[in-house]
Formats: sequence, structure tokens, C-alpha cells
Amino acid sequence: MRPLYRFACFTAGATLLLICSGGLVTSTNSGLAVPDWPNSYGYNMFTFPWPRWSSGGVFHEHSHRLIASGVGLLTIVLAAWLWLSESRRWLKRLGVVAVVAVILQGVLGGLRVIALKDEIGIFHAGLAQAFLCLICFIAFALSRAWDRLGSTAGLDVAARHRVRAVVVLVTALIYGQLILGATMRHAHAELSVRDFPLAYGKIFPPLDDASIARINQERLDVLHLPPTTRVQIVLQMLHRAGALLAGIGVGVVAFVAARSGTLPASIRRVAFVWPLLIGGQILLGAYTIWTHKAADVATAHVAVGAASLVSGVMLTAMLSRFGAVAPLLARLAQPSARRVEVAA
Repeated sequence: MRPLYRFACFTAGATLLLICSGGLVTSTNSGLAVPDWPNSYGYNMFTFPWPRWSSGGVFHEHSHRLIASGVGLLTIVLAAWLWLSESRRWLKRLGVVAVVAVILQGVLGGLRVIALKDEIGIFHAGLAQAFLCLICFIAFALSRAWDRLGSTAGLDVAARHRVRAVVVLVTALIYGQLILGATMRHAHAELSVRDFPLAYGKIFPPLDDASIARINQERLDVLHLPPTTRVQIVLQMLHRAGALLAGIGVGVVAFVAARSGTLPASIRRVAFVWPLLIGGQILLGAYTIWTHKAADVATAHVAVGAASLVSGVMLTAMLSRFGAVAPLLARLAQPSARRVEVAA
């Protein structure tokens, strides 16, 4: 296995760990446990005394900063390694884009602390998911699967475009779902509807002023939860609807892959795993509500969501790569075949 490929995979794994760490920060409401940046309570981030951050919200927030610093360093090494050893210019440029993205990600995280703006946190979460997909794509481009798929024929161009269009649409929907989930977390709307699969006993909860007042009275007196708003309820219902659409979409992709006799086994495997990830994501979302946003469940929900998005991006890349150089190889082989015929 190629060392650079292994390093890219390690960087992708560290990035997923970083996203899980960020999910834990928001799930435990630890985002402002360390109120300054780039220092931590006046200390240099890397010399902050262990007894000051060994427990509680400070641990979650400060460890998230340290992991982010590690991912930043890994990304810089990956970009430099690509620039020195990779012949494909576009892949070198992607390494530079990754460095810019990870720096921007760190700045957004710091601004979220300094400016106290939830909107910055939403952009921070969205960029993190996109950055993970970029690193995973770089790792895929360095793999042997990239070479194998490029030289494999068997699916006509029109059919490949149709399948890829569906995958791109579903992947965009999943990314929108993740952004909506980040909006819910930063708007504190995860428990705006506290039952599932119904919503306050109905398919869609009532949103008139009297119903909102009654819901909030019950939340305060019985459930001991803070009051909610009409906007927060709508956000969660949109998130639920998006999960249903995503489930249908990945089911369609898996069905098409199962019926296709020309798709390689590697593409079909990803297509079959995709519905399992979305199903697990929906189940974890339900458990997040049933457990009143238990931090471990909510963090797992974030992690599986990231894996679902990466699966969509990888499927798109694999379908785009599948057979991409096979026609060229065939044309290059034709003159050789003609020369053999002439010689005979």
C-alpha cells in the first residue's frame, strides 16, 4: 500500500475524529467553556495546564482545539507531500485548497468564540463536512481503486451520467440535512419536538399561538425543558422530512446498483452500505430525542451523518472515474493491433 495513500487515510480519520469532537462540544453545550482564543484562559493553547482542563466542558472544548491543530498540521504535511511527489497537477492544487480550507476552518472556530455568533458556528460545521469530503477524495485519488476504475469498461456514458445525477442529488440533500442539523444545534432546537415518530402526538404539530403556549407550558411544568418557538419546531420538522427524502434517495440508488450488471463490485458495495448508514442516522436521530439529547448518542448521530455524506461523495467520484480512461486505452491499443495484422 502506498505510504502517501496511507497518510491521506490517516488524515481523513483524524478529520472525522475532529468532527466527532466538535459534535461533543455542541452536544454538551461546551462551546464557550474556554472564553478566549487563540489562547486558553490566557495560556498558550499547547501549554495550558492539564489540571485546568482535565474535566468538564473545558476538557471537551480544549481537546477539540488540540485535535484541530493536529489536523491542520497533518493537512500541511499532506499538501507538501503531494506537491513533492505527485505528478498530477490538479491533485497538488487540491492539497493547497485543503490547507486553505483547514486554516479558514480554524479561524471560523475562533470567531465563533470571540464574536458569540451562532451563524458562524453553522458555517464552521458546514465547512468541516466539506473538508472531510475533500480529504477523502484526495485519499481515493491516491488509491489503487482509482487506477482500476479508470481502466474498467462496461457502462455506457449515458447510463453512467444518469446514475451519477441521482447520486449527486441525494448527496446534496444529505449535505443540506447536515447544515440543517447544525442550524438546529446552534439554535438549540434539537428538542423543540420531544417525541418521535409523531410530533406532539400528531404527524405535524400545530403552530398557532395557543398551541405553542400550551406546548411550552407542558415543557416547563412536566418535562422541565426550556420553551420552544415556532421557528425551532419548523426546523426540526424540516430535518425529519429531509431524512425521509434522503432514505428514499439512497434506497433508489441501491436498487439501481442491484439491478445493474455492469457496475463494478466496489461501487455496488458503497451503494449497498449507503442505506444502512442513513437508516442508522435516522435511528440515532430518534434516540437523540428519546434520550433528551444524550451527548454520546448525539455525537454518534453527527459521526454517522458525516460518513453518509462521504459515501455520497465517494460514489460520485467512483462513477465519474469508472471507465474514464478505458476509451483512451482502447484507441491506443488499436494502432498496435493494426500493425500486428500488417505484419501477419
